[in-house]
Amino acid sequence: MSMCFPSTPKKMATTLGCFLTGAALFAYGLHLSYVNIAPQQARIKARNDFVRERLRKKYDKP
Repeated sequence: MSMCFPSTPKKMATTLGCFLTGAALFAYGLHLSYVNIAPQQARIKARNDFVRERLRKKYDKP
């Protein structure tokens, strides 16, 4: 895709600023995702263990 009009320095600076802002927000979201993964995994493991134990008690043959 080609541009119809040559870009002015102000438009280029605005485009670059918007791009960098978007990249920074994406990087921050990625950081938060990695920081919060351990508590989520622990919660899922605890839930799985609870369900397994509950099913074991319910269906275990004496």
